[in-house]
Amino acid sequence: MDRKCILVTGGAGYIGSHTAVELIAAGYDVVIVDNLSNSDPSAVEGVRRITGAEVPFVEADCCDDGAMERLFRSRRFDAVIHFAAAKAVGESVSEPLRYYRNNLLSLLGVAGQMERHGCDRIVFSSSCTVYGEADELPVTERTPRRPAASPYGNTKQICEDILRDATAARPALRAIALRYFNPIGAHPSGLIGELPRGVPQNLVPYVTQTAAGLRECLSVFGDDYPTPDGSCIRDYIDIVDLARAHVAAVRRLLEGAAAAPFEVFNIGTGRGVSVLELIRCFEQTNRLKLAWRIAPRRAGDITAIWADPSLARTELGWQAERSLADSLATAWQWQQRLGSGTK
Repeated sequence: MDRKCILVTGGAGYIGSHTAVELIAAGYDVVIVDNLSNSDPSAVEGVRRITGAEVPFVEADCCDDGAMERLFRSRRFDAVIHFAAAKAVGESVSEPLRYYRNNLLSLLGVAGQMERHGCDRIVFSSSCTVYGEADELPVTERTPRRPAASPYGNTKQICEDILRDATAARPALRAIALRYFNPIGAHPSGLIGELPRGVPQNLVPYVTQTAAGLRECLSVFGDDYPTPDGSCIRDYIDIVDLARAHVAAVRRLLEGAAAAPFEVFNIGTGRGVSVLELIRCFEQTNRLKLAWRIAPRRAGDITAIWADPSLARTELGWQAERSLADSLATAWQWQQRLGSGTK
């Protein structure tokens, strides 16, 4: 049987590189495309070292139609996993036009090339931000989407709508949007992990950089939310578990098991963890103390959200396996490997 080839856009990024590893482990060929605007080529080398595979890498922007045309002409892709997007909630509030331009045009560019070249399977990197401030928790796939709290979240909603409309108009096209929650941790090999450019926008890399002495103090944005300890609550999922969800989604699409042209699945642990709880777990797991302080609330943040992941379990055959402590241990291992720099 011919090996299926998967194009991973944004594959030099945090989630993309871990997904490439799991795809190769599952028997797929992988091609990575990334413009390296918020990633590093060392991640591609890490994928190659972990898997022993000569993974092709193309440095290109998914918004560049000419580059995408050349890529799709270079070989046949059986499916696409589309990660390429700007991803920081707070930054999207201050730079909305950049987020709309990049996140929408990148999907449109890739989807257009898929149509021209007969590729009709796509997994889209969506987000729990599409639920906004949900009325009931945990959220299920039937939870209504609410007005997004940030331009980032709105781009995810719009991209889902694009794919829903595209699958309705093109009968051969099948798409799955994975609405995942907060990815954390690193590959247990220590060869790939999260590599934020500049000041981290996500909690865990800021935690690890503070523990390493790269940041003076961690800011906890708000302690007056209506939660048990006053800090925001999120569903933190291990990066390897998250990567394996993408493999399950690709398999579902390629085996023709999808129940509808466009499907969505929540990818989370089903457990809400507060910011302060995560800090305590990090300290206990790694036997150290963090410098942290309470800061004002941050624009775009919602109070609490966590997943009901039962649909992914029944339909994709996937569930989260790693604990919060496991993820925080690998995150710290990765930071220690980086040492005093962040590459």
